[in-house]
Amino acid sequence: MAFMRKIGHNEIVEITTPVLITWNDGKYRLCGDFRALNNYKKADRYPIPRIPHSLDKLAKAKYITNMDCIEGFHQNRFKPNSIKLLRVIFHMGIYEYTRMPFGIKDAPAQFQRMMDTIFQEEILEVWMVVYIDYIIIYSETWEDHVQYIDRVLSQCTPFFFYTDHPSILKFHLRCAILENKNFWH
Repeated sequence: MAFMRKIGHNEIVEITTPVLITWNDGKYRLCGDFRALNNYKKADRYPIPRIPHSLDKLAKAKYITNMDCIEGFHQNRFKPNSIKLLRVIFHMGIYEYTRMPFGIKDAPAQFQRMMDTIFQEEILEVWMVVYIDYIIIYSETWEDHVQYIDRVLSQCTPFFFYTDHPSILKFHLRCAILENKNFWH
């Protein structure tokens, strides 16, 4: 997925330098140092779900599937006039983000809003929890569970599956299926 593009060597870059974050598993994530930009942005007050409230919903479920939206923020677009503020200087040139980068203070709220909008109907039916880039499907019967997974994947197709490489799906099943035998108590 192309979430950055090279724009040249002589463009104006006012704010950002790259930062590499290392995870416990040795993988890296590229972020921009957007602290200066974040100081000027108004905070997006869109609510992020409370984890204890979400866990309460799962208490009676027999089957639980956790889906992780891979590189979730990079799947969120932003207004074209914001692109010039999201330029990063590398030794091989100047790049700009074409999708939401990690490091923007409003990225979690904006992504949660996008997910809540996409899955509004499923959330209201009370068999799914969305927490930023995690989708948790829960049910009491296997038949319902399979149907819910199919619905979620069908709903994701126009938003999260990319055609850049047909064998790469932008979701993976993190926990597969858990049979809940007092797992949450």
